[in-house]
Amino acid sequence: MLGRFWARAPAGLRLGMGCRLRGGTVECRRPYPAAERKKFYQNVTISQGEGGVFEINLDRRKLKTPQGKLFTVPSEALAIAVATEWESQGEVLQLFTMHLTTLCNTTLDNPTQRTKEQLIRSALKFLETDAVCYRMEDPPGLVELQKNEWDPVVEWIENRYNVIIGSSTNILGPNIPKESKETIKHHLSSYNFWALIGLEYVINQLKSVVLSLNLIDRNLSVEKAVLLSRLEEQYQIEVWGNVEWAHDYDLYELRSRTAAGALFVHLCTESSTVKHKLLQD
Repeated sequence: MLGRFWARAPAGLRLGMGCRLRGGTVECRRPYPAAERKKFYQNVTISQGEGGVFEINLDRRKLKTPQGKLFTVPSEALAIAVATEWESQGEVLQLFTMHLTTLCNTTLDNPTQRTKEQLIRSALKFLETDAVCYRMEDPPGLVELQKNEWDPVVEWIENRYNVIIGSSTNILGPNIPKESKETIKHHLSSYNFWALIGLEYVINQLKSVVLSLNLIDRNLSVEKAVLLSRLEEQYQIEVWGNVEWAHDYDLYELRSRTAAGALFVHLCTESSTVKHKLLQD
């Protein structure tokens, strides 16, 4: 598993292995040891519990959360997806690859005791410093790349939800009108608590509410959304070259986490409202 640290840096800085430049910030990864746990089960099954929820069974043991709660999910599809994560494990459990299980644990245990309203406020606050809304003033090649690649996804969100987001070279980000924030807030309120946990996870991966909504609404594929979130890093690679093992590892890990988060949102969406939105286009 990997830890991270951040530092502000100019766009022209050459990045070392395991580092990326995003929104003017250098994000680096450093390894730290992860405890290993041997696989202790043979069969994985799902069963329906009380109240219509679904449970995961490891042999005859019911799966529980880190806080000791019974591991239950709201849909059979999500239960199957989680069971698949456990079933695909080898002799040693690689818990860091089980993103859906982690998201379920976070939702069930809710260690910071957050509410739906707090999750929505957190997303709106992230929007104010959205990665695709913060633009560099130089070098010219990066400025043009950001305009060509990021402007269309910002405009798509603006047109879809009838809002104004814009972009800015100011470190504080664009000045988004209050009415637009209220519109985005109203949309986020259509998601249930489980789906908002997943959406927050995607936002943290992509460093962007704009890209996350484009992805969840299926205007972008996972691959494209991840590519756009790494635009500055991609520019650095084109200028300075690629450190194959480090950059490739970051790319595949980010795709995996982003895909899991987006899938989690869709599998946790109980209301037909959001499903209807997805089918409109």
